[in-house]
Amino acid sequence: MNSKSVLKWAIPILLIIIVITVASSVFYTVQENEYALIIRFSKIESVVDTPGLHYKVPFIDEIKYYPKTKLFYDINPSDVLTSDSKAMSVDSFVVWRISDPFVFYQRLGSTAYAESRLDAVTYNALKNIIGTFEQNAIISSADEKSRDYLNVAVTEQSKANAQEFGIEVIDVKIKSFELPTDNEQSVFRRMISDRERVAEFERAEGEKEANIIKNEVDKTVNITISDAQREAETIIAEGESEYMKILAEAYNTPEKENFYRFMRGLEALRTSLKGEKNTVILDKDSLLAQILIGP
Repeated sequence: MNSKSVLKWAIPILLIIIVITVASSVFYTVQENEYALIIRFSKIESVVDTPGLHYKVPFIDEIKYYPKTKLFYDINPSDVLTSDSKAMSVDSFVVWRISDPFVFYQRLGSTAYAESRLDAVTYNALKNIIGTFEQNAIISSADEKSRDYLNVAVTEQSKANAQEFGIEVIDVKIKSFELPTDNEQSVFRRMISDRERVAEFERAEGEKEANIIKNEVDKTVNITISDAQREAETIIAEGESEYMKILAEAYNTPEKENFYRFMRGLEALRTSLKGEKNTVILDKDSLLAQILIGP
């Protein structure tokens, strides 16, 4: 192959390379999930957030891309002090996004540096919020409602402090509270002692309430028995009075007295003769003997 043939193929290839190079320096692509900042002479010329193919000044404009999506940052566990000056280790994470890429580029420049700022912002919020609680209150507030309150309070404070960096803090979640190993056992012993004291108080209150209820029941039982006995004695007295009244009416004339004695005698005789082979011994002058023997 002679030099003319080489030159014949080299020129088109060179032109193609030049066209591709120029085209790549003139056009750039923006994805749906990202911002594009056009940097010209170290200054932001414009912010592009619409996806597609865009034009820039070749060899002068520089393109800086930032994500639009939500970002997750797992914060390293950090120690904070409670209101009673007790240390606790807090493990948490933050969900955030770039809300203002212009400010973000000016103040931070990169997501790595943004995470370091988020670390400081979130730590300050955790320190301020947890610093209003005693350690026992935080350990005891393991229920979902109390944890949600802490998460919301820390999120709101972090969001307010991160706005100046072009960052929106979407959510801060506390994963766990840990006790420092040097005072963990002492805290556990104090918690056990507190629980035992509360249990002893509850038992004493329960026994006090039980005694009150028992005394009220005994009082009610005694009153009920007393009322029942009084009512029974009243009924017995009324019955005896009626009985005496009947007896008085039965003996108020000689004829009634004789008839009553006669009927009582027959009743006594009938009772005595129940069964087989019974023997009754009577005085001949008794009324029953006279009834049996006849006049």
